[in-house]
Order: sequence, then C-alpha cells, then structure tokens
Amino acid sequence: MTNCQAEMKKAVECGYWNLFRFDPSKETGKFQLDSKAPKDGYQEFLMNEARYSRLTREFPERATTLFARNEAAAKERWEHLNKLVEMYKD
Repeated sequence: MTNCQAEMKKAVECGYWNLFRFDPSKETGKFQLDSKAPKDGYQEFLMNEARYSRLTREFPERATTLFARNEAAAKERWEHLNKLVEMYKD
C-alpha cells in the first residue's frame, strides 16, 4: 500500500488504465482525455501484479497470448477514447 500512487501512475502511463472526464451539460458537452498515449512497459506492469505473474508460472503459453491480447485491447481503448475527444470538440 505504500507504493499505491506509484503503481497507479505506472498503470496510467502504460495504458492499463485511462484517465478521462466528461461533462454532459449542453453548455460545454466536453469529453477530455487526461491520459497521454500509452508508453512501452505494459507487460512489465502486468508482471508486478501477483495475479498476472502467477498466471505466467502456471500457464506460460496461455499467459503470453492473453497478455498480448490484453495490450492490444488497451491500445484500442485509448484510440477509442481519443476519437471521442475529437467527436466532442466544438
């Protein structure tokens, strides 16, 4: 728990977690993406999580496939959020 903020920062930087805001009011109607484009280190972040590192020990081949799919999905989520930013621009 002492490294909680540092881990959250790593999650945002690698694209595991995205930060965004949306104001649905008619006056502003603004969607804002606070996260920057994902950096490398997605799988390194996953390996710091016990649940994912255990998966690599028990099912290494399956873990490799799942991690690659998970990283691709994270990149797609960020691209989708980026498209929403463009859509809500005035």
